[in-house]
Amino acid sequence: MNIHLTSVFVDDQAKAEHFYTEVLGFVKKHDVPLGGEARWLTVVSPDEPGGTELLLEPAGHPAVKPYRDTLVNDGIPLAQFAVADVQAEYERLRALGVHFTQEPLEMGPVTTAVFDDTCGNLIQIATEPA
Repeated sequence: MNIHLTSVFVDDQAKAEHFYTEVLGFVKKHDVPLGGEARWLTVVSPDEPGGTELLLEPAGHPAVKPYRDTLVNDGIPLAQFAVADVQAEYERLRALGVHFTQEPLEMGPVTTAVFDDTCGNLIQIATEPA
């Protein structure tokens, strides 16, 4: 069994597409109209175009807002992305205007940082343990 797809709920798919591709550096894999303004919009890592897809899913379901608001208010990231160097990625993203809620923090064998994805979520970046 493999993880093929996971999702993040986003307030605005066009805004999310811009942030996740132009700022974070993911590449769009699927963009299928679903009627109205909703789209099946997925992105992948440019290093693994056949790898796990991230669905930028519309946050229209009534359970989404209280769930995300609680996570954000408690400072809990919705997802974690692996990076080779958290400090370098932190500096790159800060230069692009990304707001971090947690600066790089060494926690034993890993370093983490947390940012606001501008679409209603906190996202953690982390190095993989050696």
